[in-house]
Amino acid sequence: MKELLHAAVAPANLLPTGVLVFVLLYWLTVVLGVLDFKSLDLDVHADTDADFDAHAGAHGHAGESGTSFMNGVLGFFNLGRVPLMVFVSFVVLPWWVGSILANYYLGNEGLLVGAVLLVPLLLGAMLVSKVLTTPFVSLFAAMEADSEGANSPVGKVCTLLLPATHEQLGQASVRLRKGAPLMLNVRAASQSAELRKGDTALIIDYDQLHRCYLIEPFELTS
Repeated sequence: MKELLHAAVAPANLLPTGVLVFVLLYWLTVVLGVLDFKSLDLDVHADTDADFDAHAGAHGHAGESGTSFMNGVLGFFNLGRVPLMVFVSFVVLPWWVGSILANYYLGNEGLLVGAVLLVPLLLGAMLVSKVLTTPFVSLFAAMEADSEGANSPVGKVCTLLLPATHEQLGQASVRLRKGAPLMLNVRAASQSAELRKGDTALIIDYDQLHRCYLIEPFELTS
């Protein structure tokens, strides 16, 4: 145990140890109810290969195809399909164990060699994490579907916090049955609509591509 502690705080293993400590502290705050386990989640649109090819071919923009490629890479590792901190937890443990073992068998405690080893070890840990998180993909998808079905803002009236048009993304607040008002990214469904701060609008759909809700102007009658 003493040798393991010494190895964990050695310069060669200090970064994986630090990340592991951070993850453990994060889950402690989740258990204590201070944070939700999705507090540090990522918003990743995980396109399939076919979606990526069609999207890149149709638009031909390097920026858009680059973004789609990055989303495809993140989706390959199940990021966006499982919460970020669940993924990080499955990455950091094999990364830390691999760093400890590799530096132990190489007899290394130095920072330079340890830093060189961290990159291939991290890639290997991410592949291990993909395998370990795959069984949880369908579980979190079902949980997300249940949550969205029970708390979907579609069909509800929202109030604009930031102006929105068909091209410009804005923000709106909507009150659901439970909890505090929900802030949403929104844009106008019709090209001619211009919504200003303080306007009311009806949420009519969710735009999967742009990750925002589509709204139409709607006046409340007293």
